[in-house]
Amino acid sequence: MKRFLLTLQFLTKIPIKYNLGFDEEFYKGIVYFPLVGFVVGLIAYFVGLLSLNIFPALVTSVLIVLVEVLLTGGLHIDGLGDTFDALYSYRNKEKMLEIMKDSRLGTNSLLAIVFLVLLKVAFIHSFIVENMLWAVLFMPMVSRFAVMWILYKTESPREKGMGNVFIGKATITMIGTAMIYCIAIIFTLGKWVFLLNRFDFLGIIFTIAVVFVFVEIFKRHVYSKIDGITGDILGCTIELSEIFYIIFLYIFLFL
Repeated sequence: MKRFLLTLQFLTKIPIKYNLGFDEEFYKGIVYFPLVGFVVGLIAYFVGLLSLNIFPALVTSVLIVLVEVLLTGGLHIDGLGDTFDALYSYRNKEKMLEIMKDSRLGTNSLLAIVFLVLLKVAFIHSFIVENMLWAVLFMPMVSRFAVMWILYKTESPREKGMGNVFIGKATITMIGTAMIYCIAIIFTLGKWVFLLNRFDFLGIIFTIAVVFVFVEIFKRHVYSKIDGITGDILGCTIELSEIFYIIFLYIFLFL
């Protein structure tokens, strides 16, 4: 429980008024990444339910995206912006890593963030219109599960960095454990707790597989640019995984 709370504290802005102390094996909290995502998704889901009793679907979809950003402190979306500024600057490896550390917002960063937010709002709105708000419930969990793959057998091109705590530390056992409880959560909530409308268990499993394929391709692409993974890349992977999740889930369910 302590390690889960430490991981929740690290990855979100959810206030935890308890002195958790120091954990020398903090990296083992990687196994709880999807569970932290589930907490974020659960909050976003209930905010969406409440909002739909007051506001129209479009406003609700905007609020859901806003809640997710607030819960994470914009950490992952900042990583998305820094990654796009750096990787697509067409500079050498050293310059790309320098750009990632630059707090200024470039054109690539701005465009990536704007289109990411627009796509999230648009697809979440589409799910809400179809009375399928449950898609939001699992979105952060799937993305945190997918990012575990980019933490498996990878290295950081920097000697120091926030992401170095986790990079290369994921194990097959961690990924397998997370997969088991993710599937259990999806099945249990989908079939018995919320009695979700038009719930499609196989659709979500298929979508998770697609997201993992994307993460593997993205990992190889990043390595071709900077020979490693950084904290910004982790945040970017989470954001892009969420986009791939909602796009391919929509394709599977409606096309």
